Amino acid sequence: MLALYAREVKLGIRAGSGALTGVLFFLAVVTVIPFGVGPDLNLLARIGPAVLWIGALLASLLALERLFQADREDGTLDLLLMSDHRHMVALTVLVKCLAHWTTGVLPLVAVTPFLGLFMNVPPLGLGAATLTLLVGTPAITFIGAVGAALTVALPRGGVLVSVLVLPLVVPVLIFGVAASRGAMADPDPFLPPFLILSALTLFFAVLGPAAAALALRHID
Repeated sequence: MLALYAREVKLGIRAGSGALTGVLFFLAVVTVIPFGVGPDLNLLARIGPAVLWIGALLASLLALERLFQADREDGTLDLLLMSDHRHMVALTVLVKCLAHWTTGVLPLVAVTPFLGLFMNVPPLGLGAATLTLLVGTPAITFIGAVGAALTVALPRGGVLVSVLVLPLVVPVLIFGVAASRGAMADPDPFLPPFLILSALTLFFAVLGPAAAALALRHID
């Protein structure tokens, strides 16, 4: 599994346009918001964590279509599905999700503190937003694996993947934003929503790959 993870990471780095596109899209979302809401620095600071989360969420959905597409085109997916052990297929999907998150989503987390400066987010809020994205974005990838598996046989399933996945990741978005805002506002707690966010990631780390493996076994 470590060899598979290393292989997927290398392939993801070689096809680095996906990560670059995600970062540029994230940058576009964050930089456009101040022009829309005006120069109110206090307002930007209040909505900053939510904007960072929404931007990272939408950017992470861009590359989900390619999670299994290349393996289907070169026949690797067929060899994977020939395995008699269903748990092995689910474990392989889990490793592919982790590699996809490392190459496609982790760069979004890395640039979050810099993009938060556009929103006048204080240092504590930047740290909280970065931490919650680091913990919560893997759940988006695990959920997205199910959508990518359901649409892998379609020639252009990118938009459909986003439509399928977006409603399912709303709880992750809610608790991620709540934890980020809780670190900045004294009445709002940070730890309870952060723990729930962590629990959601662990839950979807089990359910997502298993559901994606089941969907892949039923593709035409």
